[in-house]
Amino acid sequence: MQRDAPARRGGRPRSRRGHGDQLRDEILAAVNRLLDEWGSDEKLTMRAVAREVGVAAPSIYLHFADKSELVWAALADKYTELADTMRAAEAAGEPASPRERLRAQLHAYCRFALDNPGRYRLMYQVRQPVGDPSQLGHHPARQVTGPLRRVLRECAAAGHRLGLPLHQCAHTLWTSLHGLVSIQLTMADSAAMPNATEGVLDLADGLLDVLVGAEVTDGPAIPAPTEVERVIAASVVDEAPR
Repeated sequence: MQRDAPARRGGRPRSRRGHGDQLRDEILAAVNRLLDEWGSDEKLTMRAVAREVGVAAPSIYLHFADKSELVWAALADKYTELADTMRAAEAAGEPASPRERLRAQLHAYCRFALDNPGRYRLMYQVRQPVGDPSQLGHHPARQVTGPLRRVLRECAAAGHRLGLPLHQCAHTLWTSLHGLVSIQLTMADSAAMPNATEGVLDLADGLLDVLVGAEVTDGPAIPAPTEVERVIAASVVDEAPR
């Protein structure tokens, strides 16, 4: 049963000088708890987080400018973990073609989601604040989609024709993967599908076959930009390669 609002935890002592990082960590942990409990950001306010931690609301603003910054910071480590997992899987198969490295990324994404349903739910299945649309490209999820775009570029450079323009292809690939794992996590009968993970990986391979040609060809490998491509590209802010 969900509670309407957390009761203030009275008597939390003021953080000692130099202990601001500890308070910040407590704030982020509180945000994760409340998002997990409430299932969306609708009731999440700076004041609610302050009550959960046991501090005054202005203490939250000392660390975070607004709700979007607060929620994104709370979830950032989870996107980092997934991105690191994908990069490790990609590197494990070297030397390999860009297409096989992309396959490794897709498999790692699916395995992470299926092995960590609680974390994945917070990342992609709990409503988050939109904030200023101009900041959307700075969402920590770019850590995950950025590597997909990078390897798609490498696939095209190697002669594997993409089924869609670059950014549209990456977005379609990611949203399709999300659909596969979300249905598995929320609707599938695990007892009836003991090899469910392998089934999801097979479906991911099907996505790869549709969106990235297996044969190396001559000529342009990236289709001409569409209006959808331009809209998606305008919101993208990729991180520097790690």
